[in-house]
Amino acid sequence: MKILVAYVGGLDVDRAVLEVAKKHAKAFNASLYVASSMERVSERERRDLDKVEKHLAYVKETMDAEGIECETHILVRGLTPGEDIVEFAEDQKVDEIIIGIEKKSKVGKLLFGSNAQYIILQSSCPVVSVK
Repeated sequence: MKILVAYVGGLDVDRAVLEVAKKHAKAFNASLYVASSMERVSERERRDLDKVEKHLAYVKETMDAEGIECETHILVRGLTPGEDIVEFAEDQKVDEIIIGIEKKSKVGKLLFGSNAQYIILQSSCPVVSVK
């Protein structure tokens, strides 16, 4: 089984997403793909990219220590994060996608973020949302 984790990096919900991914990987003897997506990388966004690279290196190290097969990826393909995650999932033939949902406001509690909504509606495999 292959599980894709849509990872933002630095959000509180990321920890919860990784915990669920770890449980699923152990329960189903699955390998993990942990992917973060950026539409493009400008000079200003380069700092964010460096931060995400460090987060992903830590995630890989942690999963390896748990005995979970894990690959990390930073996707910079000019797509929105939602499109990127769905396309990557199809390319890798993953069986499940795990995403984080943050409630930022009263309206945010009623509507998913646009990327999360896109992933849930467009993915050809099951999507687990974590808050």
